[in-house]
Amino acid sequence: MIRCALPFPSSPRCHLGRHGHHRLLTSLSSASGGDPSAADRVIRKFVASSSRTASLEALSLLLSRRLSSFALPMYRRISETAWFRWNPKLAADVVANLEAGGRSTEADALISNSILDLAPKEIALFHRHLIRAYSEHGLSHRAIEVFSRLKEISGGAVDAASYEAMICGLCELGLPQEAELLREEMFSAGFKISGFAFRSVVMAYGRSGSFGDMRRVVGIMEGSGHALDTVGANVVLSCYGDHGELPEMVSLLRKMRDSGIKFSIRTYNSVLKSCPTIGSMLQDPGTALQSIRELIKELEKAALLGEVELVQELVQSSVLDEILRWSPSEVKLDLHGLHLGSVYVILLQWLDMLRDRLCSTEGSCVPLEVTVVCGSGKHSSVRGQSPVKGLVSEMMFKLSSPLRIDRNNVGRFIAKGKAVKEWLC
Repeated sequence: MIRCALPFPSSPRCHLGRHGHHRLLTSLSSASGGDPSAADRVIRKFVASSSRTASLEALSLLLSRRLSSFALPMYRRISETAWFRWNPKLAADVVANLEAGGRSTEADALISNSILDLAPKEIALFHRHLIRAYSEHGLSHRAIEVFSRLKEISGGAVDAASYEAMICGLCELGLPQEAELLREEMFSAGFKISGFAFRSVVMAYGRSGSFGDMRRVVGIMEGSGHALDTVGANVVLSCYGDHGELPEMVSLLRKMRDSGIKFSIRTYNSVLKSCPTIGSMLQDPGTALQSIRELIKELEKAALLGEVELVQELVQSSVLDEILRWSPSEVKLDLHGLHLGSVYVILLQWLDMLRDRLCSTEGSCVPLEVTVVCGSGKHSSVRGQSPVKGLVSEMMFKLSSPLRIDRNNVGRFIAKGKAVKEWLC
């Protein structure tokens, strides 16, 4: 019987590397040529000579490319290894991949094999993963079939986790109204919906531009004991931003500040990726700005309603303090997780802070080193080319900064504290 693997992240870190991916896909394409056995030989040799991490990553690659003709043989070969253990998520992903590729018979066979000898709880868990996987592939009819099957298995007494899996699946499919009906059914069955499922409904309405319904569900969520927090607020901000509703974003940021809801890196990302003037600055930076004040002036020239207020709200938050370490030995700014617009604004905030602190201190209080950590591009879409590093490098060059790429760590910029003080003061 085929079993599934250990927990398999949806976006694993690349261990094969971009060139390894290309070689594998090229070998499979060359070997297939209408002969499945040739591709299976390539897969068998690959799995036999590869680590668990590389094998699972290869399967993830095939699934992401929706290459069901190769994914199933890869899955079967992996299932024969000594390190393989059962996990429902991977099997569900393979099943949905097969179904999306028009291979329903093989998908159904894999489902049947996967549930043999499973306990009822394990079967229910597998079915919940199937709902998720089908929904991600846009297979609404199959997701609904699985939920109906869950009802049959449980004699109609579906548990809360299964209800929520279907609610989130419907939201993924862009069916928030149907998800709300199921939420009401869930409530009638005596279950309370989680904040995560509520946020799924909020996001589904927001993505469709149904902001009245989105705000209504936020109100229901808060009335159910799930107060709007940073995560939920970021979801709403992202939805507003996707539709260019900048004034609504300003109102929400002010509500967050007044309610004591913390801003996060994702708050910066959600807001600033929606600011077209900042986006145009990143495309054609021209003369690099040196402060938030200069940025505000540029935004005022664009006269786009909401952009100035958004930046003003962000820079009042504590996010910069949370990603900055200041000690006598080092001032370290860590830009991991920031999108380009956020990097741009954070760097201008950081320069303002450096001026305020360094230009008002005695020489003995100046830190020994100043560093900006931006990453080397290991996890960028183009390996080794970090957009963040490129932006930092361009800004530092145009501002005649003493910060240079560290010889010992290409993912950071470094300078002596005294040199930074002389530059700024």
